[in-house]
Amino acid sequence: MKVIEQLPRLREACDLVLPVTAIIETGNHIAQIARGDARGTCAERLSEVIKMSMCGDAPWVLNSVAWDKEFLDLLLNGAGTGSTLVELARAKLGCGDLSILTEVARYRARTSGVAVSVWTLDVQLSSYSESPPW
Repeated sequence: MKVIEQLPRLREACDLVLPVTAIIETGNHIAQIARGDARGTCAERLSEVIKMSMCGDAPWVLNSVAWDKEFLDLLLNGAGTGSTLVELARAKLGCGDLSILTEVARYRARTSGVAVSVWTLDVQLSSYSESPPW
């Protein structure tokens, strides 16, 4: 099933929260597009999506995150994965994905009793998340 087809069902089943790191990662992927016209089109679309998120017009809410000592400590210690940043890097899990897991861990800590999962097509990233409720 395509992502766009999953979205309406997900919106009914749960609240969607957009990690700040997902915006950064998307921007990095866009910057690597070879064709300049396609890169520009994608960057314009990302800009529109960010503006929609800021105005509350997106199907998700933004996750506020502070890059503070607590965040970095959690990142270094693997965000609850049982492995450290160094061990995860050796297993080819990048800092972007680990930052998403760190945001998830902090979100989970401040919303106790709420099931929190990562909706992703990335098999490695999803393996570190609880099973989604959908």
